[in-house]
Amino acid sequence: MSIAGFEFGALQSLAVYPAAAFAVVDGAHMGDPISIAGELVEGDVYHLSPNAVRVPLNVTIRPDAPGFRVARKCPTGQSGAVLHIDCCVTLMSPDGTTLEALILVELDRITQDISRIHLFALAEISPRTDYAIVEIDTARGWSRFAEFCCVSFTRRARIAMACGAQVAVEDLREGDRVLTRDHGVQPIRWIGHRTVRAVGDFAPVRIRAGALGNLGDLLVSPNHRVHVADDDRSDAGTGGALSRARDLLDGRSVVQTGGGFVDYFQMLFERHVVVYAEGIPVETLLLDQATRFAFPDGIFRRFGPGHGHRPDVADAEADRIHSASAGPGDRAAVL
Repeated sequence: MSIAGFEFGALQSLAVYPAAAFAVVDGAHMGDPISIAGELVEGDVYHLSPNAVRVPLNVTIRPDAPGFRVARKCPTGQSGAVLHIDCCVTLMSPDGTTLEALILVELDRITQDISRIHLFALAEISPRTDYAIVEIDTARGWSRFAEFCCVSFTRRARIAMACGAQVAVEDLREGDRVLTRDHGVQPIRWIGHRTVRAVGDFAPVRIRAGALGNLGDLLVSPNHRVHVADDDRSDAGTGGALSRARDLLDGRSVVQTGGGFVDYFQMLFERHVVVYAEGIPVETLLLDQATRFAFPDGIFRRFGPGHGHRPDVADAEADRIHSASAGPGDRAAVL
């Protein structure tokens, strides 16, 4: 699809703060809002405004190269404007806890000058708390964003095999034959895992047994989409819709479980497919420009766009992405 002469790719909704909501209260740039890497100083201390509210920044991922554009009807930003990840900043609170945030730069569509700066925090930021910049990294932004976008299972998530067995994801191997919802039996072409801190947008979502008809508790990454049956947003012919786990948080049957570290597992097939995890349909990883930097270049060349890895179940989602006006840290019951 296209608008005003540019093409839309995969759609993401990011809960961001305007730069003015996060300003220096002690340091070299007293009173200044968060800015681009070249204007930041390590050691400056920032506060989040007590009235700050995260707003949804809906962006489309360029299919041919790293970068974004602001999507249509976005509550913040100018539709069609180009966005870049300027840097990743590491912030430290007085108790020594660190968190990361991405600085997103929006360019004016006419002049291509900076028109807005957005703060995309990867963990919850609290008002009236000191946050000192301890690191400014212009190279790590895309890899952290890619990890945020990845859809992943945690250990002990049971996957339905072609033979009918239920196998924990950590025991699966390349070549294992898995039952898929949309393309029958398919062999796993690649499987990998990473360990990350389970905080903010990296804390897994627990879908308690029975919440969606699942046999046991299912823990997945927040952006992982699961099939929700009997929904008025139903896909034609499927009797339901794919919804992100973080959009299902209710504080009771679907909660976010933060703290410590989590092992995340990703599976790649010849195409983007839906498998059965704990008995319910759940998508697998889509390898595109949004997720490519979380994996070695060889994986992208082998399975990326143009090499048989097609976003079959992602296309219909682009026009109905849910609002991200509140992120996981705002709505979840963190256990």
